Amino acid sequence: MGDIGVEPGDLDTESDAFQRMDSQCTDSTNRRGRGQEPDLALPAVPRQSSGMEFDLEQTDALLSTTRAVRKRLDFDRDVPDDVLLECLQLAVQAPTGSNNQGWRWMVIRDTEKKEALAEIYRQAGGKYLAAAARDADTGTQTGRVIDSASFLAQNFGKVPVMVIPMIIGRLPDSSAGSAAGFMGSIIPAMWSFQLALRSRGLGSCLTTIHLARESEAAKLLGIPDHMTQAGLLPVAYTKGTDFKPAIRPPVEEITYLDTYKNPIR
Repeated sequence: MGDIGVEPGDLDTESDAFQRMDSQCTDSTNRRGRGQEPDLALPAVPRQSSGMEFDLEQTDALLSTTRAVRKRLDFDRDVPDDVLLECLQLAVQAPTGSNNQGWRWMVIRDTEKKEALAEIYRQAGGKYLAAAARDADTGTQTGRVIDSASFLAQNFGKVPVMVIPMIIGRLPDSSAGSAAGFMGSIIPAMWSFQLALRSRGLGSCLTTIHLARESEAAKLLGIPDHMTQAGLLPVAYTKGTDFKPAIRPPVEEITYLDTYKNPIR
């Protein structure tokens, strides 16, 4: 999920495993408060030979350190069209339902339109973010996410580029099957786009809050009614590239074998 920087998925405090790991990162919190990233490493997982020529260390680093970037977006450095198009060319290699390839991409550079989108974003999510900030413990990972989200909300219009991924059509109904099939034809491309950005020294953050006012954004940008917006991504070069893996619960605690809640090991 996206956010004003934050969505409920980012704020899930019901997971005991997450709470345990969150409480164990006091040292990382202190370091980050001084402008340093926590020193995290991925759990050791036995690797099998794939027969491919990919550099697994580099590939794993890309997959594990492509973060939702907010405070470290460089507002002052231009992002060339050639770089965006190169990343989007990679993005559209992603799978798409029935090979329909209905993805479309809106790039926003105009200063007035960016600020108008930023205002739509704040109007759609301001109350949500304010409520989250009231309840957050600033010494936790969740608290830092909310603080970062507030920063993004206040500064969204300053990013050099915004990108709105779109897909042809509208969701036919609210069923899980329809949602999975429809959005599953654009979300993989969105993530591939973010990975391609990361590998070139850029960052982004998938946000979806503005979709509560999707029609206002559509009117601003001339997007026709038959197109569905799937998010809003700020795009910029990052201030440094030394991102680290995020704190996550052990995957064994959330992976089941054959029956729900039956641990895989």
